[in-house]
Amino acid sequence: MNNTFIVITSIADEHHPVLKKIAARAINHRVPLIIIGDKSSPKEFTLEGCDFYSLDAQARLPFSLSDKLPVGHYSRKNLGYLLAIERGAEIIIETDDDNIPLASFWDDRSIEAEAHLLENTGWTNVYRYFTDINIWPRGFALEHLHAPMPEIGKITSVKSPIQQGLADENPDVDAIYRLTMPLPVYFEMSQNIALGINTFCPFNSQNTTWFKEAFPLLYLPSYCSFRMTDIWRSFVAQRIAWTCGWTILFHNCTVRQERNIHNLMNDFKDEISGYITNDKIFNCLKNITLKDGVNHISNNMIRCYDELIKIGVLDSSEIELLKAWLDDLKTLENR
Repeated sequence: MNNTFIVITSIADEHHPVLKKIAARAINHRVPLIIIGDKSSPKEFTLEGCDFYSLDAQARLPFSLSDKLPVGHYSRKNLGYLLAIERGAEIIIETDDDNIPLASFWDDRSIEAEAHLLENTGWTNVYRYFTDINIWPRGFALEHLHAPMPEIGKITSVKSPIQQGLADENPDVDAIYRLTMPLPVYFEMSQNIALGINTFCPFNSQNTTWFKEAFPLLYLPSYCSFRMTDIWRSFVAQRIAWTCGWTILFHNCTVRQERNIHNLMNDFKDEISGYITNDKIFNCLKNITLKDGVNHISNNMIRCYDELIKIGVLDSSEIELLKAWLDDLKTLENR
């Protein structure tokens, strides 16, 4: 796992059992671990195997984004991505402090993969290809839950610089699922599923691999609910992936989640903006005109976020943060 970094944001202390496991295994596999704290983080944090950045340490970082990100928001994770990129990352794996890596988590990763490719299928519930249970990922448009599953074809070679791994036991589902359906859930082993052009399924920040070509798309928006920031990021990333000839890969579980304590009704409240607008976002992004090619990713991102602002999903202040992110990336590229 050369030039691979793990990035987490957490408000837990150094005694958190999952953080301790991740850090210990990161040492064994020689993978740098970056943890981004927030206002509720402990003042003192010392855990062998990780580099922890408190709010004070974040404020001293040489990034224009540092003093623009809101406090108390998951989007502060953006600084962890920038730190990994500054240190020469070729691959960034992001996860959270309640996901325990399985042995396969530490396997080498390749941007090229063999997968069942789905194209032109619209909203596609990828979870159903890994289980017969009626389950859907957080961020899936509820009005499409009963759509028939598209048939999958033969295995083919795909290029996927963004790869979502599933999580066993307590997978990333929405509050409606948690309030109404049984857990835990264990997915079945299956072949990779790759989503191509005009095929859409949310992916999250729980267990996701990003290769260098896709690093600009890591950007997490700030002017939305923390339950939607990684989901709406995934919508933008998927739309722009189409312009690059990339697929989004979903693969077997490589983590097991022991979920931190959540107030499910608060989660529900924070997800309402998604329940009522996820399909609207997909239709908006699907229908805008973007330029093809990796060289146009930055401008395409601005175009996508401008459209999300126009339809009232994001506040206009988001563009300032996005441009700061893109400026920071450009600065790091020129060093």
